[in-house]
Amino acid sequence: MSSTSASLLERLQADPRSPAWQQMTDIYQPLIRSWLHRQDVLLSDADDLIQEVLAVVVRRLPDFEHNQRVGAFRTWLRTITVNVIRDHWRNRKHRPAAPGGSDLNDFLNQLEDPDSGLSKLWDQDHDRHVTHRLLEMLKGDFEPKTWQAFTRLALDGASAGDVAKELGLSTNAVFIAKSRVLARLRQEAAGLVE
Repeated sequence: MSSTSASLLERLQADPRSPAWQQMTDIYQPLIRSWLHRQDVLLSDADDLIQEVLAVVVRRLPDFEHNQRVGAFRTWLRTITVNVIRDHWRNRKHRPAAPGGSDLNDFLNQLEDPDSGLSKLWDQDHDRHVTHRLLEMLKGDFEPKTWQAFTRLALDGASAGDVAKELGLSTNAVFIAKSRVLARLRQEAAGLVE
């Protein structure tokens, strides 16, 4: 992952042929696959539907305007995914029941409603997944001790004093490491998670 002042989303919008598309695919392909799996989409159809979702994103991303509302991108992506799923089931003779036995259309309508409990669950899943994938991508951009300090402090919940002793760093260096990694994470995630 290259060090740049623009977020992943901004890089994608600025250059449709950007290498950032591979990063976008690496982040979102597994997430979309899990969303499709929840809708009982057959494995044989999942790859095609993932490609269809990503193709819509590629076509429409230059026109996407982040409205500065939290979750604008994930809501946009969820809507695209729901529409692709809806079209997929509309074009098939066999329509599965939605999870819990409810009507599939009602289920998909709940996903489109940003205030529904189901949408909020998908939003949490999105944010967790994207944050995890971005952290995996960022790891190589930091010295091992910086990454260890961040991981122990921010993810494991260890105290700064304990981390400093473990790694032979000052407490201040531990806080600086955490701050540096979080700053890069915020930079990359801008527009995707917030």
